[in-house]
Amino acid sequence: MILSSMTGFARASGTTGPVQWAWEVRSVNGRGLDVRLRVPNGYDAVGEVARTALQKTLTRGQCQLNLSLTRADTAPRVRINEALLADLAAAIACVPRPEGIAPATLDGLLSVRGVVEADEEPGADTEALARDLAEGVVRLVADLVEARRAEGRALLGVIEGQRAEMARLTALAEACPARKPEAVKARLAAAVASLVEAGGLDPDRLHQEAVLLAAKADVREELDRLQAHLASAAELLAAGGPIGRKLDFLAQELGREANTLCAKANDITLSRIGLDLKAVVEQFREQVQNVE
Repeated sequence: MILSSMTGFARASGTTGPVQWAWEVRSVNGRGLDVRLRVPNGYDAVGEVARTALQKTLTRGQCQLNLSLTRADTAPRVRINEALLADLAAAIACVPRPEGIAPATLDGLLSVRGVVEADEEPGADTEALARDLAEGVVRLVADLVEARRAEGRALLGVIEGQRAEMARLTALAEACPARKPEAVKARLAAAVASLVEAGGLDPDRLHQEAVLLAAKADVREELDRLQAHLASAAELLAAGGPIGRKLDFLAQELGREANTLCAKANDITLSRIGLDLKAVVEQFREQVQNVE
């Protein structure tokens, strides 16, 4: 079984020529899938490719996707045009030097335009950068999926433990002595006796009150539904996948049945079991809201 959380972080970085780049994505809980994008100007297209990759892979969660680019500061490369320098020196040697004019010096020749050339560091190859960024997206998505699965594996243990505890409490309620026919009969007899002592009740009204008390004391349906919901939760957890919405629905139904159990309980032991069950159901619901 594979269970994924909606919480995760991933980073993919690299260098293409003078450009250092880094993808980062953060994922948190969300009712649906929302991928928000922030990229430098001129990189909207590659950002949309990354957004689409996440949308095809994930089903739920709020994701913040960022791309940062840093261009390295490099000094220009200096190159001397030796051929031109040699030609200048040869040409000057062939020219008679008038009286009063100093001979040509190296620094003078180097100042001639074209002898010394400064080449700027070439920029990044646009195609190479686009290719590297696309490869980075592949790594980024894979790492995010693994991070969410790692969180999901931890969640699975917690959720399984909570489901087992709810099953244990449901079994305790099922076996509670207060639910035995003898105990229910004794409580009904006491209630009827109290009504008789109050006086002014005809036999038909007394029968109706007894039926109502008996119905209120019966939590059979609630226990059956609790057991059915817990069985469904076990099946979902065994299957894995994007089951967060279904688990959240089951948590709501479990909470509803636990509330009804507490409302119907007319015995302190059964009431305590119901309250404990409500607490675990609430913990279960908080955890499953992290599941994709």
